[in-house]
Amino acid sequence: MRRLTLAVAAILTFFPLSLPVSAHHAPSAVFDMDHRLTIMGMCTKVEWINPHILLHLDVKDAAGKVSNWTFESNPPLWFRKAGVQRQDVAKAVGQTITIYGLRAKDGTNYGYFLKITFEDGKSLEWNSLMDQAFGQKTDAAH
Repeated sequence: MRRLTLAVAAILTFFPLSLPVSAHHAPSAVFDMDHRLTIMGMCTKVEWINPHILLHLDVKDAAGKVSNWTFESNPPLWFRKAGVQRQDVAKAVGQTITIYGLRAKDGTNYGYFLKITFEDGKSLEWNSLMDQAFGQKTDAAH
């Protein structure tokens, strides 16, 4: 009985520690880091959730056909450290916005956003936010 108790205790202690490691990924594991994309569409939803915030867009092609795209970025805590609050990103809902970022390696309508430009011309740019949050100097995205 004591061995069973120790085994259950070990499983309950160490199994949860393995979950975050297996669930998280580096952007380079999913996204094509060598090819950037710029895409414009109507923002339909912002999800301010862990482990990544998500932006959902309806994007029209030249023929007028709408495709749904999802872009992820860093977690909410990262944005809060940079002084960006949920409402700063959520204001995109209902706006035609421009996303600059990375496309998924598998070619699906999924990406990683580095910059959001709102209808009023204001933008949130990953590199400048990193400078604010962590005092690092990076090259600005184009």
